[in-house]
Amino acid sequence: MARSVISVINQKGGVGKTTTVINLASALAQKGKRILVVDLDPQGNATTGLGKSNNDESKSIYNVLIGKTSVQNAIQESNIKNLDLIGSNVNLSGLEVETANDANRAFLLKKILLEENKSLIRRYENIFIDCPPSLSLLTIMSLVLADDLLIPLQTEFFALEGISQLVKTIDRIKINLNPELGIRGVLLTMYDKRNKLSSQVDMEARKHFEEKVYKTVVPRNVRLSEAPSHGMPCIVYDKSCSGSKSYIKLAEEFLEQNNQKIGSAA
Repeated sequence: MARSVISVINQKGGVGKTTTVINLASALAQKGKRILVVDLDPQGNATTGLGKSNNDESKSIYNVLIGKTSVQNAIQESNIKNLDLIGSNVNLSGLEVETANDANRAFLLKKILLEENKSLIRRYENIFIDCPPSLSLLTIMSLVLADDLLIPLQTEFFALEGISQLVKTIDRIKINLNPELGIRGVLLTMYDKRNKLSSQVDMEARKHFEEKVYKTVVPRNVRLSEAPSHGMPCIVYDKSCSGSKSYIKLAEEFLEQNNQKIGSAA
């Protein structure tokens, strides 16, 4: 089974990162793919967005990283068939200070998930990591572990400016820590077709990232922001809204990429 670890990353908050993780992961799970979501954001929004508590320390990635809980015990089944979760907890925000003396701390997540629990993790076709909205230690850990990055980019002013800082960080990680790291795709979010700025950012992004930008764009959609308060992905909460339709379409595009990768590796 082809395992692929995808970090969903943007150092700017409010760009649709967590929304993308829970809806894309759910759409793929509904298509029969075995998916694991790792919530690496101390706010724990991916955890609550999948209907689990972000106060459950025993099931948190923090306890896994400090060696208090095994990966096996931390994995929870979500309410969606084929979709599992390792949740987050606010304690995670203290990890940077707690591991200050560990020279290899950037490799901690990779060591635990891909070396010590290899057979367990191999069960999943894709692992999605929801990163915090900053270029902190947690984000670096996820970049060291990831095969690819998925970058949600809101179609608003200054969106591309922030991306250049992120690309510099990615390049540094590739040189020093993970030479295999690549950008899987850039996803345009909060798209408003009535707004000229949205189409300008769309054009600029496609000029800059070329075929890396997904054909699917995610519109501004009230249902997408309502769904997490009900503890479910939007594609379950309201499958027929424009936001859900976009993520279902994105899942199809994502699977097409998988097939191309397998084809080119053959």
